[in-house]
Amino acid sequence: MEQRFMGTSGLRVSALALGTMTWGTETDEESAGLLLRDFLGAGGTTIDTAVSYGEGRSEAILGDLIGDVVPRSDVVLISKAGISHRNGKRMVDTSRRAMLAGLDASLARLGTDHLDLWLAHIWDDNVPLEETLGALEYAERSGRVRYAGVSNYNGWQLARAATLCETPLVANQVEYSLLERNAEREVIPAAEHVGAGLLCWAPLGRGTLTGKYRGGVPGDSRGASPTMSSYVEKYLEGRPARITDALVTAARGLSRTPLDVSLSWLLEHPAVSAAVVGPRTQEQLKEILNSELTPLPEQIVTVLSEISRL
Repeated sequence: MEQRFMGTSGLRVSALALGTMTWGTETDEESAGLLLRDFLGAGGTTIDTAVSYGEGRSEAILGDLIGDVVPRSDVVLISKAGISHRNGKRMVDTSRRAMLAGLDASLARLGTDHLDLWLAHIWDDNVPLEETLGALEYAERSGRVRYAGVSNYNGWQLARAATLCETPLVANQVEYSLLERNAEREVIPAAEHVGAGLLCWAPLGRGTLTGKYRGGVPGDSRGASPTMSSYVEKYLEGRPARITDALVTAARGLSRTPLDVSLSWLLEHPAVSAAVVGPRTQEQLKEILNSELTPLPEQIVTVLSEISRL
């Protein structure tokens, strides 16, 4: 698997990062272990988690696997703090106290003394930005974090944070795909200006760019889940559906899968450092890992870009 630099930093990440949001909820420890082994076997190195995923269970499962499945030194660990879930309630707190407590908890669950990349998970209007950045700076200076970044920051927020932070912010994790191109308005220009790379979550349009929803909602999909259907439904009709249809047609003409074409389109963007994929099953991961992820013909890139333009 291709290895890339995270923005203008010296941190190398694999073009695909393994997302673990479902670990501890939809994905049990045995399945997680199989996913991790397959991902590493294909040359992947980068694993993305967060304090909030599964109320800490994602990190705990990953921590149990590191050392048994792979040496700690062979992986790039990314985690995030600032969002927590307790008893089903979502809370945002990027104060110094909450951020550093989250970091301590992450390190303990992961069984490591440092993270390769640590992100402020979200912008928090209730906390001064300088305080949140101070936590990132302190974590980096203390050696518990090798690189720092942010997540879900819009363009002006990223630019402001990069200006104030004494530690370089090397990454911004945002949603970006053929179905969600709002990052192109401000986030990507800001990221390129400050030298931050994009970690793209939901690069497959929350699953719809695989084409699996074109004939209806599969019973085992998130779209059929009472708790997750709202995560997918906005991409199932109207303009997103027309973009998916065009993608499927283009993929058929190239004898490639829609998944492969959509990821290849994304990874061609120079601002993108990695696409964070979150397969729940080995079958889903196999399809991802079997993708060519090679440059698309210029005409196809142009057509897909025009059809999905904002």
